[in-house]
Amino acid sequence: MSRIGKLPVPVPAGVDITVSGALVTVKGPKGSLEHNVPAPINVAQEDAQIVVSRPDDERNSRALHGLTRTLIANMITGVTQGYEKKLEIVGTGYRVVAKGSSLEFALGFSHPVVIEPPAGVTFAVESPTKFSVSGIDKQQVGEVAANIRKIRKPEPYKGKGVRYAGENVRRKVGKAGK
Repeated sequence: MSRIGKLPVPVPAGVDITVSGALVTVKGPKGSLEHNVPAPINVAQEDAQIVVSRPDDERNSRALHGLTRTLIANMITGVTQGYEKKLEIVGTGYRVVAKGSSLEFALGFSHPVVIEPPAGVTFAVESPTKFSVSGIDKQQVGEVAANIRKIRKPEPYKGKGVRYAGENVRRKVGKAGK
């Protein structure tokens, strides 16, 4: 039995969960999220918690059991607290500026790079080298942050580029001096 999958998901006050067939809808103070549950997995609401179960011990069912429970728990966390990824920019002349709801990066290219936020994601600039990506969908926030990091990954020699806050960049030794 899946250790994660068999744990019931507690539903906090102020969160409304609707289970209709394979569709799970979670509504909370920050917004609403939906998830389509894959075929063999069953989701049921009992009192103030959600119980995820599987019909058999086949490989596919075991794989989807814990995943489905975690995705539902992430949706509940998203509509109550939300998710945020903090990023920082390292490098001389590298900076970020908020232009309305979008971000404009100066990352050593001949042109500024403008990133528009998708629906449900917001950007916040704390300083010219620190900013954050936030929203209610964990997967979407992580993907947007990863795509921004991909514009100019931290390089291993000087460590210049866009990195997650607290990310450890492995440094390489350059050419040996004579």
